[in-house]
Amino acid sequence: MSSFDVVIIGSGPGGYVSAIRCAQLGFSTAIIEKYAALGGTCLNVGCIPSKALLSSSHHYDEIKHFEENGIEISGEVKVNLEKMIARKQAVVDQTVGGINFLMNKNNITVLNGIGSFEDANHIKVTKADGSSETVEAKNIIIATGSKPSSLPFIKIDKQRIITSTEALKLKEIPKHLVIIGGGVIGIELGQVYLRLGAQVSVVEYLDRIIPGMDASLSKELTKVLKKQGMKFYVSHKVKSVERNGDAVTVQAENAKGETITLEGDYSLVSVGRRPFTDGLSAEKAGVKVNEKGQIEVNDHLQTNVSNIYAIGDVVRGAMLAHKAEEEGVMVAEILAGQKPHIDYNLIPGVVYTWPEVAAVGQTEEQLKAKNIAYKAGSFPFKALGRARASGDLDGFVKILADEKTDEVLGVHMIGARCADLIAEAVTAMEFRASAEDMSRMSHAHPTFAEAIKEAALAATENRALHV
Repeated sequence: MSSFDVVIIGSGPGGYVSAIRCAQLGFSTAIIEKYAALGGTCLNVGCIPSKALLSSSHHYDEIKHFEENGIEISGEVKVNLEKMIARKQAVVDQTVGGINFLMNKNNITVLNGIGSFEDANHIKVTKADGSSETVEAKNIIIATGSKPSSLPFIKIDKQRIITSTEALKLKEIPKHLVIIGGGVIGIELGQVYLRLGAQVSVVEYLDRIIPGMDASLSKELTKVLKKQGMKFYVSHKVKSVERNGDAVTVQAENAKGETITLEGDYSLVSVGRRPFTDGLSAEKAGVKVNEKGQIEVNDHLQTNVSNIYAIGDVVRGAMLAHKAEEEGVMVAEILAGQKPHIDYNLIPGVVYTWPEVAAVGQTEEQLKAKNIAYKAGSFPFKALGRARASGDLDGFVKILADEKTDEVLGVHMIGARCADLIAEAVTAMEFRASAEDMSRMSHAHPTFAEAIKEAALAATENRALHV
């Protein structure tokens, strides 16, 4: 029987990063993955492939506006969806190959198969051919991630009624894609197919899309996507989803009891994700799983069994790849006797539409609910020279600061390159910067980042310079 200091179940961003950090710290480490490819949902059917399609569809969308930039194209520009999907897969394969390289470089043992507990120190690995082996571990980290959720009455057939996994490999551009759920995944994939020529309708139970983010971001993104042609039915509860041949009928009801019927050829069910513990046999190790299906952990990500930890989507908190990575590193360092810390308030959230949406810290709604006195400063991208030069005029940056101390409590932005710009806000807030601190830092001109400086100026005695 093979024995290791640490065995990690699941090779997504949380699992494989944790394995690398464990190996760096001198632990003999193994990682168990049930699929042939490492990387979990994020690398294979989530973050990476969706961004590849968003990038390809963005290029196509930009070409439509080349003439106003003085670039003339002779002949018709066409979409080759098969090549676009193939390019997406090539990006995935290259990224997964990189993870294989890192496992070899760090002398991490990779075990392919389904990992299930036999007890608190032994894990059975059942391979695809039915054979199995058991490994022993001093410490175990559960990093099994999540799977797409659905609604009880919806039968997902993976052909016309699909999840995000199938949406990443369609063989045709939908004529009318009906998306159930206005969260990040649905909106991102909706914009991909909207750009490629599909009619896209979004049905959302709550009163706005991306409901977990600041309401001002939701309002602005809705306005921009409507301008691009996307249709929204917010405050609507889906009552039925039925397939008839190549047609899908979605019926939904609003608060007044009025029913709408949407006819499409595909329906993407995007109502969130659920923790994945199927086949784990956590009960054999005595590990507690709560009513939401999450592994219960303390502030050190330790389960009720002292040598077993859990990270990422399978525990409480936002289901974000970078959150899982931070947790994976944290557990590795705790096992090494170090004292790492994660400030969950400073885990940024991003929507990779165009314009991009990003945020960190508290929303206005949260500050109001906590009765925290705050001041707000905003600056529109259309007032930036760089934004005018590139034609990226939509969006704004909003900074929320404590009314008395001026400490930055939240930064919310929508616009070009916000997925990258948000790191400046995270850095500032990590060091408890004030709005004035941010406003006094020099920002290169012309850049999109100047919107952050101007928003900070606006939050500091309302003294933005360029608006």
